Amino acid sequence: MRIERRQELSPRRTAGRGLKWAVYELARRPAKCFVLAAVASTVAAMPSVAEGSAFIGAFSKIGSIASMVPTSGPAKGDQNPYGVALVSRSVGALVRGDVLVSNFNNGQNQQGTGASIMEVSPGGKVRVFAVVRRPTATRAVGLTTALVMLRGGYVIVGSLPAPGGSSSAARAGALTVLNSRGHVVRTISGADISGPWDMTALDGGNQAVLFVTNVLNGTVAAKGKDVRRGTVVRITLSLPSGHTPVVTSNRVIATGFTEHTDPNALIVGPTGVGFGSHGTLYVADSSTNRIAAVPHALTRGSILRGGGQTVAKGGALNHPLGLAIVPNGDIVTVNGADGNAVETTPSGHTAATKTLVANGAGDLFGLALAPSGAGIYFVDDAGSGPAANSLQLLH
Repeated sequence: MRIERRQELSPRRTAGRGLKWAVYELARRPAKCFVLAAVASTVAAMPSVAEGSAFIGAFSKIGSIASMVPTSGPAKGDQNPYGVALVSRSVGALVRGDVLVSNFNNGQNQQGTGASIMEVSPGGKVRVFAVVRRPTATRAVGLTTALVMLRGGYVIVGSLPAPGGSSSAARAGALTVLNSRGHVVRTISGADISGPWDMTALDGGNQAVLFVTNVLNGTVAAKGKDVRRGTVVRITLSLPSGHTPVVTSNRVIATGFTEHTDPNALIVGPTGVGFGSHGTLYVADSSTNRIAAVPHALTRGSILRGGGQTVAKGGALNHPLGLAIVPNGDIVTVNGADGNAVETTPSGHTAATKTLVANGAGDLFGLALAPSGAGIYFVDDAGSGPAANSLQLLH
């Protein structure tokens, strides 16, 4: 793995005792919102449970927070918001409770060319947190749904550049690390990073683990045909106090997800990713319309092939994209083909569906839990006027 301003690391470098201890600690102490539940290897077409017991069933209102289109600066007009991440604590220019949103398109609406990360308050105050690289006519960035904030104030965002907005020009991209002031401090690229499409993180304070889905492993060369080479990569970061994050290990933990180029969506492949109970990682496998599971994701030393284990397929799922684990342990995904949110239990039952955007094919991407589980933030790429390319809240 190539890390700018640092030495090159082997993609299969063996971790030391400190990393093993951190992995054990993170596995032993799951996040408070996780509820223990078993994941079946293949569970589909299961009967639904009552919506009253579902997390999203408690919410009935949708409010538009603000447009995510910058109105000035080098990324003026950026649109097509993709990634959503909650600011967990105030540090630097970041304000606790604000939401970060990444843009995939530029002002000419070319996919894979957006470069801006917006920061918006719950009250709708918006500013440009960062422009990852100053875009030019020949240089693209394309900030994807892969967006997280670490407790130390570092923001990490994925990119899949496509100069000119063409899938035939799509490039492997990178993970860019920014400090709490929005300045790029490191770029992680090469090795197993190939079109980082979405990402989730476990933050242990002095170490963090990233789980990244990748969609460009042979996709462009196949020219629209399905390629079953999409991956999930586990990347471990050391977070030394007062210094920028350093990659200490990198491993593919799952492969075989279906991916392909698409004239409308640019790339279709494994997207949303979330870490649930018992160390299980869940993946929204968009191309095959299912939710997949990768057991023992934090400690796995071997590659799970075949696109992981199927948790649910079809039914209310309709091209699932963004994914989040909600406080009751269920998996919430948003459909790219109809504008609905779907809540699925770890055993594969459909717990609830909720329309976020009526007739919203192509409108939904990333999502994030509001503080204290008070709702779900999501981006809406449709609408007109202030509602266009906006951050919204289901509450």
